[in-house]
Amino acid sequence: MPRPLLAIIGDGTALPGSPAYEAAFEAGRAAVEVGFRVLTGGLGGVMEAACRGARASARYRDGDTVGLLPGHDPRAANAYVDIAIPTGLGHLRNALVAHADAIVAVGGGAGTLSEIAMAWIHDRIVVALEIAGWSGELAGLRIDDRERFPDTPDDYVIPATSGTDAIRQVVATLAERASRQTTG
Repeated sequence: MPRPLLAIIGDGTALPGSPAYEAAFEAGRAAVEVGFRVLTGGLGGVMEAACRGARASARYRDGDTVGLLPGHDPRAANAYVDIAIPTGLGHLRNALVAHADAIVAVGGGAGTLSEIAMAWIHDRIVVALEIAGWSGELAGLRIDDRERFPDTPDDYVIPATSGTDAIRQVVATLAERASRQTTG
């Protein structure tokens, strides 16, 4: 049975030691601990931190980190990507990243904003860390008024306070949705 994909998106310029980098590292590690593969845009900052964190998990297996690169060269991937997929799509690759089973946003600028919006449009669960950047701006808000999940009238971008909390939120929301589908 394939393991679900969790996209960790955010600030591509975040440096080690910064709140965004450390939160993404924590989210990547926690994601693999609970059975996800980690999908990113494959480059630096939050993307590197998430893949690095995934590899730090005691449950890490080869193939747990996937990078959908914007360019044509697989060598552009950060050192912690197991599977580098060069798309040649530039920022359009964000729509592919947004098709993961769930999304965790960590800070970020316009690229992250596009991924959050695409994930919202495609009915993905979106969890956003309450830190500087678009994740902090959108945490706790609805992106628009569309009804994405008929059984969830209070649908919104789910806020999280840490990388570990973000993964807890994803797991709880996926379990709640699965429960509603089997009992509804």
